[in-house]
Amino acid sequence: MKIDIWSDYICPFCTLGERNLSIALESFDGADAVEITWRSFQLDPSAPKEATDPYEYFEKGKGMDRAQIDQMQDGLAQRAAEVGLTYNWREAPVVNTWDAHRIGHYAREEGKGNEWDHAVKIGYFTNGKNLADVDQLVAFGEEVGLDGERIREIAEGTDYTDHVNAEIQSARQIGIQGVPFFIFDGKLAVSGAQPAEVFTQALSQVQEME
Repeated sequence: MKIDIWSDYICPFCTLGERNLSIALESFDGADAVEITWRSFQLDPSAPKEATDPYEYFEKGKGMDRAQIDQMQDGLAQRAAEVGLTYNWREAPVVNTWDAHRIGHYAREEGKGNEWDHAVKIGYFTNGKNLADVDQLVAFGEEVGLDGERIREIAEGTDYTDHVNAEIQSARQIGIQGVPFFIFDGKLAVSGAQPAEVFTQALSQVQEME
């Protein structure tokens, strides 16, 4: 079974939804035959390249006040804790994820797509790392066995631009307006950070179609 996942590294709902999928896969009979492919999507293509405090970003960009931001983000942190994740949102700067997505395509080519995705998302979600900092991207890559110098070359150049654009365009054609978005074997779609039970049902449903 193939699962395509459109997501953005800086999207907390993506990390939460993917964790719930992982929980569902732990008890799925055909888990060993499941192949996951990450697809690029940017929630905010205009997000700043410089590290921006989350309060500043949501206040200026989304028109939210601090009480609303706390309520939204603390609620997500609670949901994350319920499935064994730690969401340190106050430490996580908002940045543009374009370079991280381009490097993600290199990681896939090297057979490290899953490892890269996990390292970058947890680096942001739990450890508050700057996903637009080239040295940090290099560190993520070397952590999962990728060539650090090649990552630096990608980050400072334009390689894989067409790859990212193509996947964002395919998301538009499918009608994806938000992430995470999961497509199971091209037959069934699940949108959002659904509970593990929803993914369990989707896995079983697609397995029965085969």
